[in-house]
Amino acid sequence: MAVIDAKDLVMDFGGMKALNQVSLTVERGDLYGFFGPNGAGKTTLIRILTGQLKPTSGTVDVLRVDVIKNPIKAKELVGIVPEVESPPTYLTAYEYLYFVGKVRKVDNLEDRIDKWLSFFDLESKKGTICKDMSKGMRQKLMLASAFMHEPELLLLDEPFINLDPIYQKLLREHLEEYVSKGGTVFLCSHILEIAERLCNKLAIVNLGRVVVQGRKDELVKEDDDLERLFMRVIGGDTLRRPS
Repeated sequence: MAVIDAKDLVMDFGGMKALNQVSLTVERGDLYGFFGPNGAGKTTLIRILTGQLKPTSGTVDVLRVDVIKNPIKAKELVGIVPEVESPPTYLTAYEYLYFVGKVRKVDNLEDRIDKWLSFFDLESKKGTICKDMSKGMRQKLMLASAFMHEPELLLLDEPFINLDPIYQKLLREHLEEYVSKGGTVFLCSHILEIAERLCNKLAIVNLGRVVVQGRKDELVKEDDDLERLFMRVIGGDTLRRPS
């Protein structure tokens, strides 16, 4: 069953098409990777899928909800980690998770907060205001807020950014377990090595267009690994360092 169904999405910013006829389908249980160089349209697509942007044209359903017509409902159903870690600067770690839990009507809220503070080793920082946290701590807090209500679908934009290798591994293992239990992940990332280990399906976007998509094991067969595939389809293998 499709949990994301996007058809012919166009996002035009004053004559500049950030997305140009993008179509993709993500099935339940997929760990779907969406890759591309800077400015290719990855974050624009995430913002459309999460109801933050209305596309110029096209259709998109997330968990059987028309995101364009009902963005609030779509946001209720998913877990979201944006590209930039952005918890409110004036709240403590605990206050932020408590606020998110109340908005999402999370059961056993105190237990959920304790679970994710412990998971990301943030117990000692629960009373620290977000502006005094490192980027890595804020990233862990954003991940905790996305996981806390146990959504069916996670929409993650660069989730590994600012995490050290220990927590990259911990996050990777958690996402694998989450998918094994029936969850679905749509992941944008520049870290191809991690994504290659995680994803079963992928799409590569360049200049607003999807240039290749499908099952990872079928797509990388010719190129041996995701990096070679990525460089070939975006033309990156023609780049040369200056002498």
